[in-house]
Amino acid sequence: MIDLYRFKRELEDLEKKRGRGTELISVYIPPGRPISEVMSHMRQEQSSASNIKSKSTRKNVISALEVIMQRLKLIRKVPENGLVIFAGVVPKNGGGEKMETHLIVPPEPINLYLYHCDSKFYLEPLKEMLKEKEVYGIILLDRREATIALLKGKRFEVLKRLTSGVPGKIKAGGQSSRRFQRLIEQAAYEFLVRIGEHSSRIFMEIPEIKGIIIGGPGPTKEKFFEGDFLHHELKKKVVAVVDTGYTGEDGIRELIDRATGKLQELSIVKQRKLFQRFLKEVVKGTGLATYGVREVMDALEKGLVDTLLISEGLEIKFIRGKCDSCNEKIEGIFMESPKCKCGGNLNIEEERDLVEEMIEKAEATGAEIEVLPEDTEEGAQLKNFGGVAAILRFAG
Repeated sequence: MIDLYRFKRELEDLEKKRGRGTELISVYIPPGRPISEVMSHMRQEQSSASNIKSKSTRKNVISALEVIMQRLKLIRKVPENGLVIFAGVVPKNGGGEKMETHLIVPPEPINLYLYHCDSKFYLEPLKEMLKEKEVYGIILLDRREATIALLKGKRFEVLKRLTSGVPGKIKAGGQSSRRFQRLIEQAAYEFLVRIGEHSSRIFMEIPEIKGIIIGGPGPTKEKFFEGDFLHHELKKKVVAVVDTGYTGEDGIRELIDRATGKLQELSIVKQRKLFQRFLKEVVKGTGLATYGVREVMDALEKGLVDTLLISEGLEIKFIRGKCDSCNEKIEGIFMESPKCKCGGNLNIEEERDLVEEMIEKAEATGAEIEVLPEDTEEGAQLKNFGGVAAILRFAG
């Protein structure tokens, strides 16, 4: 999970980079591709680059290709998942420019060979690897309404809401109560058929579904599961039938909590429990929880951290520099690039990624690390604590 988090952060950083012209090079090399073939192609591209009209672009492209070939000389064999190389001259924050080179071994095998030159790096094939792989279908129902949803990794998405129109208690009105009861049961049966049709149509179009969870209050969910309402291929994928008190979004959250046994491999359940444990320690004031960059960093340095909680997308850096215009010194912890009051360019003398430092310290001390997505309830709440928190082994 941490490797995937780092991979995502690296892509986000690469996505921000822009060249002054079409001079940023992306090379995708699939596993099994001989390095000699790639070197030969880079030489051809370097020869073609001599025809570029813009002097600066021509110079930067040729330089980037030279850097790529130097790196390739150090590689005997393409890694089993392939290799992606990004190289090019990018502007620096304080002015000027620098040559940057990034080598990435992707988390999944790449199946294309590609040379791409543009004003930005070509990241689409790598971004595709970030898509959630664990997908579960959810069917939440009772006699009156149903909710069909998807649980994608750590978040759910409601796809369809249905209502039955099945009446509750009805007075016979002079006619046979049995007849009314039959009508009610027929309407309830037809509603189950409708739920099955919608669920089957929706989920059969999502082949990556790993399993299906059925839930709801009362016995309707068991009738739905035991009957032939769901497509037989989907019925084989039902991993749990769970009792809940609701059928809407609150019911989905309840269902996820109650399906812990079946979904233990999904981090959403684990993360929710960890964050609730953190909140509990904060409220009780036991000294077994802390939050904030300085506080968590201090606990990590002392080896007190049992579990490190990080908000996804969090960027915290220590920056030390001096303004080119007024010579004012700027030093501290920042969540975005600092600017001088006079509006001058900041000449950065030192820059450290504190999030990566915290992760490295956690790994070195055997602490567990959990990255909470921003669009989950727990991830949003963690932001209120500065985006980083820790459950401690013992009070400091």
